[in-house]
Amino acid sequence: MASAMRVDLDGKPIRPLTICMIGAGGFIGSHLCEKLVAETPHKILALDVYNDKIKHLLEGDSRPWADRIQFHRINIKHDSRLEGLIKMADLTINLAAICTPADYNTRPLDTIYSNFIDALPVVKYCSENSKRLIHFSTCEVYGKTIGSFLPKDSPLRQDPEYYVLKEDASPCIFGPIEKQRWSYACAKQLIERLIYAEGAENGLEFTIVRPFNWIGPRMDFIPGIDGPSEGVPRVLACFSNNLLRREPLKLVDGGQSQRTFIFIKDAIEAVMLMIENPARVNGHIFNVGNPDNEVTVRQLGEMMTEVYSKVSGEPPLETPTIDVSSKEFYGVGYDDSDKRIPDMTIITKQLGWNPKTALWDLLESTLTYQHRTYAEAIKKATSKPASTS
Repeated sequence: MASAMRVDLDGKPIRPLTICMIGAGGFIGSHLCEKLVAETPHKILALDVYNDKIKHLLEGDSRPWADRIQFHRINIKHDSRLEGLIKMADLTINLAAICTPADYNTRPLDTIYSNFIDALPVVKYCSENSKRLIHFSTCEVYGKTIGSFLPKDSPLRQDPEYYVLKEDASPCIFGPIEKQRWSYACAKQLIERLIYAEGAENGLEFTIVRPFNWIGPRMDFIPGIDGPSEGVPRVLACFSNNLLRREPLKLVDGGQSQRTFIFIKDAIEAVMLMIENPARVNGHIFNVGNPDNEVTVRQLGEMMTEVYSKVSGEPPLETPTIDVSSKEFYGVGYDDSDKRIPDMTIITKQLGWNPKTALWDLLESTLTYQHRTYAEAIKKATSKPASTS
């Protein structure tokens, strides 16, 4: 852990905090817990249904941080302990969500309940008990870009004013109600509006984070092993799963959508600054992404194929990709945004933060971890003794 005298960006001492982290056992939560216990004196009340990804932080009394992280197995939908744990903390970080694109179409009710209804008590308890809240939203609240409604040959489509997404200026444009893919984005936007209203009317101290494709070790990528056994994960996890299983990568609608990707360790640095600089982040919404790592989905697939071949030593498939329609892949009711490119002006101004890791490097780190984990999972599965029944 770092020395006791730690200061914020304004040179003021950082006091030790108790942090109630909802969703601590997930991909983002596990990396944030690691950073907090290793480098700060803060205490974590880690809330989740599962703890597999933070088990290494919880086992063994000899851990130097043993008295600074407590795991509470809680489903926030129906657990009376939630308010008490929020009251015990100085800061609540809410990471809990359903955020798998295939679910937006096939489980729209669960998606809306998880991302709006289930988050209501967290906001309510923070507001009523004067507790600070960092709420994780999504870049999907922006919906479609203005540029996507222009003629395909319009030169304005290349003008950043028509596609770069700004927290304080870009409109949130969704598709028609029958396109249930927008159930997630709409629920996330509505909880953002509620949080903002609680701040305006009741003085809630809040910060909203809009992640743009955070990537790294421990993100779900193997259905039934490291992720849900049903449904379709996000694009990078889909491609990882295809590569590991020696299957062609499926490019939805030709893979023409454009996305940006950021390394989880870079993103966690931004969150740490938010935790420890409340005066600079209160009332703000922050894009957290890397606009320098912009690619089409097709280009992402090609790069991942190349990186995985290097990592695994296996040659690419003769036919590395195949095109599929969004209807075939996700089902009826799917829709999508053309680009998700974050504007970084506000976070740079408030926190002086900028991401560092290039796309090739973050893919190499992620795929190296996934290749090793997949090999271990297969070895474990094949070494089980056969049933004698």
